[in-house]
Amino acid sequence: TVSDQKSNFFDENFQTLSHIGRGGFGEVYHVRHSIVGQEYAVKMVKFLDTYDGHKRQEILKEVQNLVKLRSDFVVNYRNLWLEHNLLYIQMDFYTQNLQTIIDNKHIVFGRQPEEPMKVYEYFISCEILKELLECVKYLHDSCPPVIHRDLKPSNVLISQNSNNNRFLKFCDFGSATFHNMTITSMSHTSNVGSAQYMAPEVYQSRYSIKVDIYSLGLYPIGRPVVEYSTTTTSGQSADESLLKMIRN
Repeated sequence: TVSDQKSNFFDENFQTLSHIGRGGFGEVYHVRHSIVGQEYAVKMVKFLDTYDGHKRQEILKEVQNLVKLRSDFVVNYRNLWLEHNLLYIQMDFYTQNLQTIIDNKHIVFGRQPEEPMKVYEYFISCEILKELLECVKYLHDSCPPVIHRDLKPSNVLISQNSNNNRFLKFCDFGSATFHNMTITSMSHTSNVGSAQYMAPEVYQSRYSIKVDIYSLGLYPIGRPVVEYSTTTTSGQSADESLLKMIRN
C-alpha cells in the first residue's frame, strides 16, 4: 500500500492519526503536524516513473482543480510535494461528512428512519440542499465549468467553522473534468464516479454539467422531504416551500 512507502518529509513533519479512506487515485490519512499541532488530511497517490504522460496528467488533475477552485465551496488545499514515487496532497481536515449526517440525523431528531420529518429537521434539510446547490452552481459557473462526476455524500465535508454562513465543502476532485458550455453534450470519459450516484448518460460518455444535479437528486436527504406532506403557515405544501427556497 502507499502507506508503506511514506517519504522522509512526511515522517519528519506529520504523525498519522487514522486512515480516512480511499479517494480518486490514492489513500487519505488524518494527520497532525509534529511542530504546530494542526490536524490535516493528506492524500497519498502513487506517481511511478513507469506511468505515461496521460496517466500522470490524470493524477495531477485533482491538484490543478483544487488550486483553481479556491473558495468556501471546496476543501482548502494547503501543500503538495513529490517524494519516492508518491504524490502528497495536503488539505484541511474535517471530522464529518454528509454521509454521517444522513446516517444519524433521524436519531438526533428522535424519529424512526421510515417516519416523516418534523418541521425543524425539515428546515435543516432544506438548508443542506440549498448549500449543496450553491456548491454545484459554483463549479458549473467556473470558467471553464467543472463537472465533479463523483458527488456522493461522503465527498461533501462539514466545516464546523462557518465562513459566510456556509458549512458544506466538496472534496475529492480526482474524477472532475472541464466542460465546454458551447456544446450541449460533449464527449467525456464514461463510467466515472460511484455507480450509486451516477447519471445514466455517464455510461454513454456524452453528457454535460447536468450529471452533477442528477447525483444530488439521489441523496437520501431529499426523499424524506418529499414524504413530508404537511402545509406551511402560508398554506403552501412542503414541496412548494422547498422549491421557493431553492429559487430564492
